[in-house]
Amino acid sequence: MIPRLKEKYEKEVVPALLERFNYKSVMEVPKLEKIILNMGVGEAKDNPKLLDAAVSDMTLIAGQKAVVTRAKKAVSNFKIRAGMAIGCKVTLRGAKMYEFADKLFNVALPRVRDFKGVSNKAFDGRGNYSLGVKEQLIFPEIEYDKVEKVRGMDIIFVTTAKTDEEAKELLRLLGMPFAQ
Repeated sequence: MIPRLKEKYEKEVVPALLERFNYKSVMEVPKLEKIILNMGVGEAKDNPKLLDAAVSDMTLIAGQKAVVTRAKKAVSNFKIRAGMAIGCKVTLRGAKMYEFADKLFNVALPRVRDFKGVSNKAFDGRGNYSLGVKEQLIFPEIEYDKVEKVRGMDIIFVTTAKTDEEAKELLRLLGMPFAQ
């Protein structure tokens, strides 16, 4: 079964982008390439069980097993040695990516307290968008009673767009709630 957001992309977003940016071919139209979820767990150096909880939360949210990330080099100020486990990440592609984006836009973000839309300025200049979430509790899969510690995460939308303007229009048409 085709995810709802992918169907919307093919039927509504592609024709709208073709018209707006005057592309010569359908292949020029930007699309979502992948979504990366990243959660840093700095306290994992003292208590490794916190990392297990973060990995299980991330796995529930993404619907795909999270990978533990390790420190590339030692940083004495943070008491971190090279190779220490300090976080987890998931890279979503294909159907899972569209399902997650749909869930984020329509279920999770509206649950944020005093939500007025996401920032317009979080583009990197190459058509990718970064979004920071302050707590993992906005996702419906996470049970409030079982959470040991509230953690935030980074969500990066990687697109094939050449400019930020194209990427913003793509995400807007997909349903990303940008601030006015």
